[in-house]
Formats: sequence, structure tokens, C-alpha cells
Amino acid sequence: MRLANCRFEGRRRIAISRGETVDLLHERATDILALAADPAGVEAAIDRRGVSIEAIAFDLPVERPDKILCIGINYRDHAAEASAAAKEPANPSIFVRFPGSHSGHEQPIVAPAISEQFDFEGELGVIIGKPAWRISRSDALSHVAGYCCFAENSVRDFQKHATQITAGKNFRSSGAFGPWLTTADEVGDPSRLTLVTRLNGAVMQSAALSSMIFPVDALIAYISQFTQLLPGDVIATGTPAGVGALRTPPVWMKPGDLLEIDIPGVGLLRNRVVAEDAIFPEINEETRS
Repeated sequence: MRLANCRFEGRRRIAISRGETVDLLHERATDILALAADPAGVEAAIDRRGVSIEAIAFDLPVERPDKILCIGINYRDHAAEASAAAKEPANPSIFVRFPGSHSGHEQPIVAPAISEQFDFEGELGVIIGKPAWRISRSDALSHVAGYCCFAENSVRDFQKHATQITAGKNFRSSGAFGPWLTTADEVGDPSRLTLVTRLNGAVMQSAALSSMIFPVDALIAYISQFTQLLPGDVIATGTPAGVGALRTPPVWMKPGDLLEIDIPGVGLLRNRVVAEDAIFPEINEETRS
């Protein structure tokens, strides 16, 4: 199944994809994670069929994750483009993103006014469905509710202000994920997936997820050693080669650009880049006062 949190006619709903249309669940059905584990419950909860997908506005697949954990340098080709002398790491590199730094599908992503180095990063997102604490790698995928497309995106100059990269990763509405929570049973083995990032229709990144240094099961098992993963937590699994910062000349996103993260079998995430003052005019007003 592909499920989405959305708004329809001003009301919060959950939708199930039917291709070019969606079916809407009744308003009492509000727990997308419980529904992801209960296909029969989804079918029983449908109260409106055949709604045009253009009639709904997508929200984030999970609304209040306890944690959004992101993986740095997790594709061999990206490690090579970042440093020809880089050695394969023994453990994943992990940082966090705040929920407020993300937008949903077809919602704007915001180019900050104080930087021109706004970079794209297409990734697979993993949505946790049941608690995971010090689990084995062989058990890891059983804790996954589903998968989504993830635009992790970075503000590169702020990322490089210090050895810790939090600042460059958490600008307001700079990233995105969605549109669907595609259930784990539909995806199967995530290493069989492929990922493509397009900017204004041009392919910028293209990779097989089998080229990850740390596959999804290894990431979940490792993370569960130091923190309990909770239902709704999201893991962004890293980006492949082709990021804008490492191109010659660099390619930065700017207002008006269209970013697409395409993972066949999971979904297509699409976001238009907008200027910060067009979305958050109060920020610049406060700065000028």
C-alpha cells in the first residue's frame, strides 16, 4: 500500500493511492502507522473512492517523529567524489534533523536568504513502525513500517562552519519527504531499489541502493544500539554521488527550480524551490527591525 497524510476540503484525512486517484479514509482513521500494518483495516475505513490526486494537499507521511536521523557519506561513489583518499568507514556517520526543517510533497522548499549554497540530496527514507532497541541486523527490517522519498538537502557554507554540521542541515523547510508511506511488504528488499534526483528535469543523481556502504538493515541495527527507535522515527539513508557542491562549477538550487526525487516502487517527491521572504516574510522583517 501507499498511504499519505493529506488535507481534503480543509480536513485532515489519510489517503491510499490508486494510481491517478486516491481513496480517502473516514476522518476517524488517523493513525497512519497502525493502518500501514493493517491492510484489511484500511479497506474497511474507506469512505470516499476515486478522488483526483490533484484534489488533495500532501502533508508529511509522519507528522511528529521523535527522531529524524540522517546518514552521511553512505554511498561508495559519493565517498569517492568527496575524497579520493577516503577509506570506507567502520561505522555510520549520523546527524539529526528537526521536523520543522521539512516540507511535504508539492509544498515549497525554501532557499535561505543568507546563503547561495543550497544543495540537493536525494535519499531513501525509512519509517519505523515498531520500537527497536538493541536488535540484530537479521531482525531489523521487521521494525520498518514503510519507505518514502527524502530530499535531505544542505546549506553547504553553514554546514562547513564547524566540524558539527547541524547548522547546514536544519534551515526551516529546506528539506522534504513523502509523498507516500509505501509499506514495507510492497517494497520488499530495499537494496533492489534505484534512486534518481532531477533538478529542472535534468538527472543529477542516479544510483542503485545496493551501492550503500551501510544497507538499511545495518543502519537500523546500529542506531538501535545507542537509542531506542520509536514508531514514526525516520532514517534518511544517505545520498549518492552527483551533489551540486562537488560539481565543476557547483550547481546550487535557486528560487523557481523544481526538485524531484524518484524511487520507483516507493514514489516521486516533487518540490518547487522558493525564496525565503516569499514564504517567511516575518524573518526578514525581524532582521530589518
